[in-house]
Amino acid sequence: MAALRLTTPRVLVLQALLKDPALERYGLDLAHHAGLEPGTIYPILVAFETAGWLRSRDEDIDVHAEGRPRRRYYQLTPAGVTAAQESLARAARRSKSRPATEKLAW
Repeated sequence: MAALRLTTPRVLVLQALLKDPALERYGLDLAHHAGLEPGTIYPILVAFETAGWLRSRDEDIDVHAEGRPRRRYYQLTPAGVTAAQESLARAARRSKSRPATEKLAW
């Protein structure tokens, strides 16, 4: 299982996915729940899938009958659930260990 650098957007996506790990979510839905712009979410999902944290599938619909494009659904893998929980716990410990400064860095 590959270790990923956790940026704030990646943390937000993991938190959204972990709310119900068994649920399949499509990109726009995840972007909404994570509070991110749709264009931000897809590179994150690709990185998580490449790392083995997510699996995805294309929706099997008749796009003409539905009147919308086919969606790609994402779901955490069992190993991805564990990796996401561990990564979020490490990120929380790191943020607590940083001293709060009252002065701006610039």
